[in-house]
Amino acid sequence: MTDEQFPAAATALEEYRSIEEQMASPEVVTNPDKMRKLGRRHAELGSIVAAYKTYLSVRDDLEAAREMAGEDPEFADEAKRLEAELPAAEDKLRTALIPRDPDDARDTIMEIKAGTGGEEAALFAGDLMRMYTRYAEKRGWTVTVQSENTTELGGVKDVQMAIRAKGTPAPEDGVWASLKYEGGVHRVQRIPVTESQGRIQTSAAGVIVFPEADEDDDEIEIDPKDLKIDIFMSSGPGGQSVNTTYSAVRMTHIPTGIVVSMQDEKSQIQNRAAALRVLKSRLLAMKHEQEAAEAADMRHSQVRSLDRSERIRTYNFPENRIVDHRTNYKAYNLDAVLDGDLQAVIDSDIQADEAERLANQK
Repeated sequence: MTDEQFPAAATALEEYRSIEEQMASPEVVTNPDKMRKLGRRHAELGSIVAAYKTYLSVRDDLEAAREMAGEDPEFADEAKRLEAELPAAEDKLRTALIPRDPDDARDTIMEIKAGTGGEEAALFAGDLMRMYTRYAEKRGWTVTVQSENTTELGGVKDVQMAIRAKGTPAPEDGVWASLKYEGGVHRVQRIPVTESQGRIQTSAAGVIVFPEADEDDDEIEIDPKDLKIDIFMSSGPGGQSVNTTYSAVRMTHIPTGIVVSMQDEKSQIQNRAAALRVLKSRLLAMKHEQEAAEAADMRHSQVRSLDRSERIRTYNFPENRIVDHRTNYKAYNLDAVLDGDLQAVIDSDIQADEAERLANQK
């Protein structure tokens, strides 16, 4: 039976089945890049297809129960039960059909930089780095530190990390789907270890996140003539050299002025490849932001993630309190949050974003 109420869902089901056929073909099975792209789209359609199948099942069972209700009272009761279930199945399908951020299933590059507050800000940046690392571990993701500049007291002046999921997650389970809300200014209120008078100090760290581009991503092309590449020695805390080879790479994209430094890989070639991938990721994020602005359909969650000037969260140690200023989320479990128990905070942002997208659909 055809369904005229949800034609977009029927189209998604057709594409889903077509992708499954393609993924089983020898041509795709032997091509990891093509398999990854098809797998991402397959996962993206998965939630729509699951909701659509549930809706069709309830609808068809209801129709059958109504036909049999005149002959058997039990079918009349079944029809009433299914009538009550159908609106929820329809709502779930409508929600699944709301366009998602196309980058949700992607992995993520995160940068954390100490802001105002000197050594205390660097220590706080280190706390944020550990918080996100532990959160990633709880989600089953991997964290690769691509570059890091630390202080003698163990703080972090700046760090860049690649946070990646294993396999091909559904969009709602992707790294970007959760971490895109973390971009902005994170403010801390506490007594610094360097404070002898016991006074509470406010300092800050900036976080920027962007979806990681695939190595073979043909959406972004970089002309080698647009790159300025400098080679230098890797450095550790305080700037001292940590090896005697010129393996670190600083890559500048001349048209945009974007600079990427990479020093944590073992060779210059590896650092160059890693820097190029990060540069491509930054350009991809910039391209998507511009497209969203031109279409007058701003993906607010992503735009926020690229705006380090916006204060998004306060971590108050004396009161063990965390506050998200965008959603007014407040909790008194700061110690647990800093240990990676961050999901409730992120969920408040996800729910606010979904509510906004729902409102825009009406």
